[in-house]
Amino acid sequence: MTPPDPSVVRIGGPWRHLDVHANGIRFHVVEAQRPSGADDVTRPLTDRPLVILLHGFGSFWWSWRHQLTGLSGARLVAVDLRGYGGSDKPPRGYDGWTLAGDTAGLVRALGHNSATLVGHADGGLVCWATSVLHPRVVKAIAVVSSPHPSALRASALRRRDQGRALLPSMMRYQVPMWPERALTRHNGAELERLVRSRASEKWQVSEDFAETVGHLRRAVQIPSAAHCALEYQRWAVRSQLRAEGRRFMRSMRAPLSVPMLHLRGDADPYVLPDPVYRTQRYAPHGRCVSIAGAGHFAHEEQPAAVNAQLSRFLSQVYA
Repeated sequence: MTPPDPSVVRIGGPWRHLDVHANGIRFHVVEAQRPSGADDVTRPLTDRPLVILLHGFGSFWWSWRHQLTGLSGARLVAVDLRGYGGSDKPPRGYDGWTLAGDTAGLVRALGHNSATLVGHADGGLVCWATSVLHPRVVKAIAVVSSPHPSALRASALRRRDQGRALLPSMMRYQVPMWPERALTRHNGAELERLVRSRASEKWQVSEDFAETVGHLRRAVQIPSAAHCALEYQRWAVRSQLRAEGRRFMRSMRAPLSVPMLHLRGDADPYVLPDPVYRTQRYAPHGRCVSIAGAGHFAHEEQPAAVNAQLSRFLSQVYA
């Protein structure tokens, strides 16, 4: 069977698809369209605050469809991260330093000096890294099931429940080639299994879920997409044994100086409450909110509740 072309992620809707060059590579980004009757329709795009949406492992920009259509008052841009979807897939650059540089470069390439970053899981790690390594371009961050990396590391190593939830899959991904084959064989069935294992039962029986896993299973089969996705996980583990990783974790210990919102589904079996609690040490200006009835993908499972929290947060940031 012929692998799908990257164009499969250019899904139609009330948004527009753009290619943006930043940090030496090309990113596929999706920008929410303003309603034709909106009061600010004549304002230049750069006059509105920029909000960049960063997806998690095995996903692509589509995970933010409900936010692209449900939030207003800002310039909303969802990104296919390096190696995913319609973005370039270079052989390297999946470390925290480079990923932070990608996001900082995107802010400037989109014509802004700063942005609020919103991220899920691995995308949340990018938010944390960018806020520390490029603080001038970050106005605030909001993360979904993505504790501070130091807090998540401590919890996984010190608590048996978080370690059992997080470490087995991350360790399996460290071997070469086999994980790529596992993710892509049978038309991406393994990725659907992974998403089901972390999602609420209510979402799993919905039409929205069926449509989403169909898109995910196609996107992970784009040539090199599975390998690049796994490189994020490999760097996260292997860097702990290297000088660059230890240096990165030391830099991340600096207290966050911008507002932070952390959203976690109360039924999330992958990110448990303990690392969220530990995150407060690194985010003195932060607020943590539990989303009822949601698993690991709260922004997709309970979009109305998440959008309400994000709207409130953005209105405070840009008051």
